[in-house]
Amino acid sequence: MQLSDLLADRRIPLNDVLVMRHRPTEQELRKVLPWLAAEKPEIFNAYQQTQSERAEQALTRAKYLASFIGHEAGKAIFVGLYKVGKITPLTFAQYWEIPAYNEMKAMGHRGFSGNRSRILWFDLSLLKFYSEWKGKLIIRWPPPERAWFRWARRNDFVIEAILKESQFSRGMPDWTEINFTWDELKLIPSSWRVRLREWRGVYLIYDVARQKGYVGSAYGRQNLLGRWTNYLAYGHGGNKRLRESEPKNLRFSILQRVSPDLGSDEVIKLENSWKIRLLTRECGLNMN
Repeated sequence: MQLSDLLADRRIPLNDVLVMRHRPTEQELRKVLPWLAAEKPEIFNAYQQTQSERAEQALTRAKYLASFIGHEAGKAIFVGLYKVGKITPLTFAQYWEIPAYNEMKAMGHRGFSGNRSRILWFDLSLLKFYSEWKGKLIIRWPPPERAWFRWARRNDFVIEAILKESQFSRGMPDWTEINFTWDELKLIPSSWRVRLREWRGVYLIYDVARQKGYVGSAYGRQNLLGRWTNYLAYGHGGNKRLRESEPKNLRFSILQRVSPDLGSDEVIKLENSWKIRLLTRECGLNMN
């Protein structure tokens, strides 16, 4: 079975469909793009609503955009099928007035550099086209991989698999490997948030610019998620020394995960033990 079979089943003319395999050159944005597709589809759509000049030329001739995200080598994961609507030229200033592009800028998105006199913005409307397979449908991407947009009528996109679980939210790292940036923590998939809500323990917030760390503990009703969400909301969690840190410089990791029924007194003892061992009172950001 191929992508063309799915399009034919819904009576979508192949001549009208441009297929894109998104794989940002910016490493930070590449990491979070699947999370944007899952958790913030409006931001993901903004990402694809402006293109390089060559892609612009192709998209102006298309009626539909079949959107995929680069997966493994030679593969891509389905996001959705979009109807191409109105096309609006934007100046450099108009582009950066759009909130979504400023939000992505914090994720490493370079966006409109100003080397062009204008950039085209495409009104893309998501259709109910196999939406239940979002993040689950994997196709083979014909070589060469550098050609990241192709016409459906000229290429064979063989369906590799239809998975049970969305690849956009799969595989939360082991707690020992968690090292979220400020912006990543805001975007992690909902299923990961559920896990953090279940976990209690001792965590480290590290300021990579100041090269200092803060040790805290989580044992409340929402455990780690509750504590870290508080930092996202206010930037410092009430800690005076953290107020001096730029949120974008903070990294969030877990030093020790404990039983969900371990008492708060015991968790605080472990927290103090880590403060002593890491010298975060004397050389870090802890005040007590």
